[in-house]
Amino acid sequence: MRVLRQALAVAAYDFRTWRRNPRIFVAFSMAVILCFLLSDKVVTFAETYDTSLQILEPFIWTFSDSTSVLLASLLLVFLFADLPFITNGTPFFLMRTTRRAWLLGQGIYIVAGTLLYMLFILAATSLVCAVNAFPGNMWSSTAAMLGYSRAGSAIAVPATIKEMEMSTPYSCAAEIFLLMTGYALVMMSVMLLCNLWKGQRAGMIAVFAFSLYGILLDPDIFATVLRLSEQEYYRANVLAGWLSPLNQATFPRHNFGYDLLPRLSQTYMIFAALAAALFAVSLRLIRRYNFSFTGTQSGK
Repeated sequence: MRVLRQALAVAAYDFRTWRRNPRIFVAFSMAVILCFLLSDKVVTFAETYDTSLQILEPFIWTFSDSTSVLLASLLLVFLFADLPFITNGTPFFLMRTTRRAWLLGQGIYIVAGTLLYMLFILAATSLVCAVNAFPGNMWSSTAAMLGYSRAGSAIAVPATIKEMEMSTPYSCAAEIFLLMTGYALVMMSVMLLCNLWKGQRAGMIAVFAFSLYGILLDPDIFATVLRLSEQEYYRANVLAGWLSPLNQATFPRHNFGYDLLPRLSQTYMIFAALAAALFAVSLRLIRRYNFSFTGTQSGK
């Protein structure tokens, strides 16, 4: 319990550095702009056809796409670019606790900061359509038009019948929220490990390499380059669904009872296991990490 209290104190100190921090302001401002740009097609479609939206549908349709998930996750780099968060308070904490307790506090801060960021994304996306939306837990007429016709694919909105038939708006939004959060935590765990191992430049390179891996491991790219048959494309889709964290963070690319793609519960366990394993390695690396406090500032 003592270690946990010390770790919580470290995390609380990290959050206090958000005050008047321009980088934090830029990160959340860019998140608002991203949400507006990505969900504008859905809102414009509803306005054009004079139909209403369920308040969570812009979030659901926007972040059912792997590209949107990737863009939203990359903005976390602005929040956590200076991992492992060495500030003027770090020497104080290291004198009164262990390195592992201090790093555990950083881990708590990363998890809490990621959750706050994702909640902000959810709120910002919902506010975009708040004027023409209802809170009921049922799909709107706009969703029906997007999913049951070719209108969704025509405007590049990933509204699928699968989502509407297998879930309700609130449960679907919760699933997508957890998928995005899990993917972001794995990404930040990779960044933390590489920062402790080789420095901040290596951490930044690792994040973009991790993202590039998810982009390239796309069955559509395989189908275009290799000219795959329908059966070969299905196998490539299943393989990419299991091997690509970005594909696993995308809601429609899961098994809902009739294919070999990972189930949602399996993806949650994979993300949790990956993040835990990466953080466990970071706990080992922190024992020989060379702290440098030259030029340390209290802000982040």
